[in-house]
Amino acid sequence: MSPVNPEQQFLQACLVAIQQQQLERIIFSQYKGSIENLEKMTVRLIELQNVATLNCLYRYKTQDVTKNYPLGEAEGVLTELLADCKQANLFTLDGETQLKKNKKKAMLTQSKAKPVLKAQPQGHDRAKQRFVDQDSQFLQHLGITDAKAQVIPSMARKWKQINKFVEIFAGALEQIDTTQALHVVDFGSGKGYLTTALYDYTAKSLQTPFVTGVELNPKMVEFCQNVATQSGFEQLGFFQGDVRTYAPEKLDVMIALHACDVATDFAIHSGIRLNAQVIMCAPCCHKELRPQLHSPKVLQPMLQFGIHAGQQAEMLTDTIRALLLKAYGYETKVFEFVALEHTSKNKMILATKRQDFTAPDQAVLAQIQALKQMYGIQKHSLELLLNDQWDQQDIGRKC
Repeated sequence: MSPVNPEQQFLQACLVAIQQQQLERIIFSQYKGSIENLEKMTVRLIELQNVATLNCLYRYKTQDVTKNYPLGEAEGVLTELLADCKQANLFTLDGETQLKKNKKKAMLTQSKAKPVLKAQPQGHDRAKQRFVDQDSQFLQHLGITDAKAQVIPSMARKWKQINKFVEIFAGALEQIDTTQALHVVDFGSGKGYLTTALYDYTAKSLQTPFVTGVELNPKMVEFCQNVATQSGFEQLGFFQGDVRTYAPEKLDVMIALHACDVATDFAIHSGIRLNAQVIMCAPCCHKELRPQLHSPKVLQPMLQFGIHAGQQAEMLTDTIRALLLKAYGYETKVFEFVALEHTSKNKMILATKRQDFTAPDQAVLAQIQALKQMYGIQKHSLELLLNDQWDQQDIGRKC
């Protein structure tokens, strides 16, 4: 009987892991095929529209490209990848299988999964957890890192902000169903730092997402689309417009960071109306309530100072937004996004959809009315939008 071919043995182990849903990932490295600049491939098992699918991330020197294959094509795809690589590593729930090839022979080694040990206390100099791979090519295209994948000093704060944002985003995703294709819209996407980062994170950790950045500035839209193309992010697109002109058919995650004044209210309204599972806002330029504010007598000594009155109007604006989200079926948190040293616009409203929501919570709506009455507030745009009372002639304000 002829000895078992190590390559065939490795391939069969991969197919068994896929069939038994034990696959964590397969990494094909030391690529020696004919495709220029291709370095390695990572294969995972994901679900798209309730269908198990083979997801392959092709890492080039200058970009990452994601492709999905039906499970019926798994053997052919893996065979082709295996033929062109000198090393392959299969990771399953049970352990790791490694295949190494040279000109003379192929060697197969196996190791069992290591037991999970209790984390030990670490010193202050430990490496910080990053939710974005620093060597990702899209960071170079955005000007965050240089050709050696080192963070450019002037972009250090932006790099920290990107990781914090993706950390919050990742935490929110843990609370919702991510087995379906994920549709994300980022209103006011700007230069696309955060939009592109969340696409990269979601594509690598969950599945291929459908992400759209919406931005008024046409030059930024063109720049961001070029970055998406160069990075091989096929399901990432950018649209010129704003929250009033872009109307998605499906919305799972709604993001609006620093949308000016009542644009934040329009964005939240779009999220609620389209039944978004996650709503993430960092409000900006609170102007609507300030001229309406009538200080209660007991607070007049405090609010006679302009800076305090402005802070009160800002807090009241975002409190009403958070309460309206609660009233319409969302678990809502308000917290500091990043430290003030990185940006003065550091407040985040994070809301995740409750599954038991049936109708607006009248008790919470009553709390809103009591606040409005206390401060003499006649108009709050998000409330008007939710009640279909928005005056179309009032187009809001910009910074």
